Amino acid sequence: MAGESAGAVGSRIWTIPNLLSMLRLALVPVFLVFIVRGDDIVALVVLVVASFTDLLDGYLARRLGQVTRLGQLLDPAADRLYIFAALIGLAARDLVPWWIVVLIVARDVFLLVLGVVLANHGYGPLPVHQLGKVATFALFFGLPVIMLGFAFPAVAPVSEPIGWAITLWGAFLYWWAGIIYAIETARVIRIPRVEDDPRSDTLEQGG
Repeated sequence: MAGESAGAVGSRIWTIPNLLSMLRLALVPVFLVFIVRGDDIVALVVLVVASFTDLLDGYLARRLGQVTRLGQLLDPAADRLYIFAALIGLAARDLVPWWIVVLIVARDVFLLVLGVVLANHGYGPLPVHQLGKVATFALFFGLPVIMLGFAFPAVAPVSEPIGWAITLWGAFLYWWAGIIYAIETARVIRIPRVEDDPRSDTLEQGG
């Protein structure tokens, strides 16, 4: 296997998977512009391309042994940015209520505060909880299903209820995962810290 040894996490920046992740990040403002302009079909095409690069960079990172710290940070960041872009773009057109935007953003601000608390106690980010991954996937899937109804009105009677159900369930799980992280943070900072104890777990995927 080329690149880093199997199972190792490298520190390289210019790898094929990382370049794909950077491309995915670069498409976020493009995606947002098309949503705000109401070009939902083009926005969905951009999202499909971005999702394909997400699958491809994960496959190549494992296949080529090019799993890196940067890649572990870029992937969840891109997922969140696409979710935020979809929410903001649709809310700007009054197609989704602003309260759901605030709900999702507030959860990530909440996690940012938890990260600061952990850092102040000498700890890195907590490992990603499986529930957080499921929640992120639900949001990442549910919002495009809602958009599908705007792009193709003929399927709206089916896509919109399904999309909203998935999105609202994802928002609930998103906050549930956040509460679990808060409980875990409270538990961790109560543990006496042993010097040179490697507790800095880098986030591997979105959650």
